Amino acid sequence: MNDPSLSHFAALTAALMLLAMPGASAGQKPAPGASANEKPLPWRIPREAHMVTSWGRKVTPENAHREYPRPQLVRRDWMNLNGLWQYSGAGAGEAPPIGRQLPGSILVPFPVESALSGVMKSAERLWYRRTFEIPQSWGGRRLMLRFGAVDWEAAVYVNGRMVGTHRGGYDPFAFDITGALKRGGPQELVVGVFDPTDNGDQPRGKQVLKPGGIMYTATTGIWQTVWLEPVPTSHIRDLVITPDPDHSTVGVNVLCAGTLPGDIVRVSVRSGSSVVAASTGKPDSTLAVAIPAGHLWSPADPFLYDIDIRLERGGMPVDEAGSYFGMRSVRLGTDAAGKMRILLNGEFRMEVGPLDQGFWPDGLYTPPSDEAMKSDIEQMKALGFTMARKHVKVEPDRWYYWADRLGLLVWQDMPSGNNRTPESRVQFETELDRMVEAHRNHPSIIMWVVFNEGWGEYDAARLAGHVKQLDPTRLVNDASGWDDVHAGDVHDIHSYPKPKSPAAESGRAIVLGEFGGLGLAIPGHTWKKEHWGYQGMESRVELTSKYESFMRTVYQMKDDSGLSAAVYTQLTDVEVECNGLLTYDRAVVKPEPGRIAAVNQGDFSRVPPPPVVFVVVPTSELNGQEWRYTLEKPPADWFSPAFDYAEWKTGIGGFGTEGTPGAVVRTQWKTPDIWLRRDVSIPRGELAGLNVRIHHDEDAELYINGTLAGSYAGYTSDYEDVRLSREAADLLKPGRNTIALHCRQTKGGQYIDCGLETLTQSASGGRH
Repeated sequence: MNDPSLSHFAALTAALMLLAMPGASAGQKPAPGASANEKPLPWRIPREAHMVTSWGRKVTPENAHREYPRPQLVRRDWMNLNGLWQYSGAGAGEAPPIGRQLPGSILVPFPVESALSGVMKSAERLWYRRTFEIPQSWGGRRLMLRFGAVDWEAAVYVNGRMVGTHRGGYDPFAFDITGALKRGGPQELVVGVFDPTDNGDQPRGKQVLKPGGIMYTATTGIWQTVWLEPVPTSHIRDLVITPDPDHSTVGVNVLCAGTLPGDIVRVSVRSGSSVVAASTGKPDSTLAVAIPAGHLWSPADPFLYDIDIRLERGGMPVDEAGSYFGMRSVRLGTDAAGKMRILLNGEFRMEVGPLDQGFWPDGLYTPPSDEAMKSDIEQMKALGFTMARKHVKVEPDRWYYWADRLGLLVWQDMPSGNNRTPESRVQFETELDRMVEAHRNHPSIIMWVVFNEGWGEYDAARLAGHVKQLDPTRLVNDASGWDDVHAGDVHDIHSYPKPKSPAAESGRAIVLGEFGGLGLAIPGHTWKKEHWGYQGMESRVELTSKYESFMRTVYQMKDDSGLSAAVYTQLTDVEVECNGLLTYDRAVVKPEPGRIAAVNQGDFSRVPPPPVVFVVVPTSELNGQEWRYTLEKPPADWFSPAFDYAEWKTGIGGFGTEGTPGAVVRTQWKTPDIWLRRDVSIPRGELAGLNVRIHHDEDAELYINGTLAGSYAGYTSDYEDVRLSREAADLLKPGRNTIALHCRQTKGGQYIDCGLETLTQSASGGRH
């Protein structure tokens, strides 16, 4: 294993890996001529930018994402083409602007809609243009032009010749442009882009042309790093790395192009500077490299091995590259109690993480810097999370690099599309395959999520099986939320705001793919004046306390139901959605961090026990309660105890429309308004700390014995306890009382029901 011929190669790969690490040589200076545009271009962040992060304020055309962008296949020679490009809008069928300057400037790799692009305008079609010069030292090699991602369709021209097209907004692609190059001097690069956003059926995640609610500003065009890379005619083009800690091996398939009979690949595995294993074999075949006493990768100990790869011919190196891997396994298995669990390295550890949508106020899909990406993952770790669900977006490769290096498990969603036509379904499956193939070597990714909440869902069982066949080393989630088809490795439900658990299954683990959404807007850190959350919080104290109560329920479900994981919505605010634990600019952590970290790890020693609940008037949550109701506007005194409501109908609560989240509908209600009455008996004795327990969608008024006792604006997505004022509580008297409700609904689901209860603190908690 200590072959002297590898000494030079090990030193080379160590240097290559440094290129992938900020703080070393990550921001390699462009080779001469890399920024050779015809004239200097102006750039600034538009004054009308909603919000700029601390990292965004440091961005310049000279430092925009200078790190080597592909840390799992690293080469020494490359040229970063990020920076100022010329740009203009384009029309359908328009000829490419070959040989002419464009009027605008845009900072690549930031999308045209973003503040950091310097443009901050939407466009369906764009032209990009720049020039570059090739270092003389690259002579005799093929030249690859690589794109991290372009949303959505790209046509690429070099010196007036089309070198290729690509469809897919989330996957890397490359073209061999050698045949289009001139012998010397500036080389012209033109990129045409088309992106219909939500006017098309292609995978797009949460991008829309008219953002609002849970949909956000679109990303169009180049949004990840563009670079040039010289390669030999015979070269390493990709790697497939398959750790197998159960058998103390790692499989390495070195995929090559242009090889000849007799060529071999040499793989060397290092721990730091020490070679721990080596193997040789044929290109395009899996080498089983023995890793004795392997050091396992986990969130608590994210140890990474380095790999040096060399393609050889006649004992001489033809091509060299560097990579890394983590020794870890993920599979299903039962625990000591017989519950099906997600096992990492053969052991069950409760997975708790945030929904991470990957949007930025200044860069949109593009993080403002590598440091910013790293900071997000560091913040998740500091908050006690071990996992993140990357929600209907695929990140730049360096985001996963930091997840690998810092130790964060990742559930990776496939970006959603409408999938309404056969053509769009073919495109969806093509991009699904590319997502898996592009990121399958990252140890941090442990689950592929095919569909989210039924959006564009079709053939979920077939596609879950297809992904499992494509990558049998990871778990597959057929559908997160809503339309489960009993396929894949997990049964995943969503519940807002309160956490709930699926019923235990024998063949799949049960997980809670989304819950929470506690909203708190921080003045000075909001996208716009308007904002919303699934359940509004009044303060940091209330947010922290409510989060703790939710996590207590999550860990109780871990023990009782066998819940293996829970995903809280969400890591940061996104535009007008203020459900984040952090503000959108990442400047403020809203709850108390130490307390959040403790409960995420299952430590409730600092959390008061839940209150004892005494039900005074039951709701219809568990057992339907009888109400009298009308859907026609009654007389003005309808809520008076003396009002004769004999003609009203009788119904069993709750009242609403089928499919209303968090509600059991027993009586259908589809008109805008409903009026309800109920006579109840109140026991004698003081009712201290009286609450109304109410689920309303939308505005509701509560009357007690003919007097308005409470008004409740907006909607709730579940039952909530709201303290009654002392004056309202005093309206109740021992014996017979009249409770009256009015609810008005304007759009979406609808529901109304309420009851009364008291809450008192005790050492054990409970409901009576």
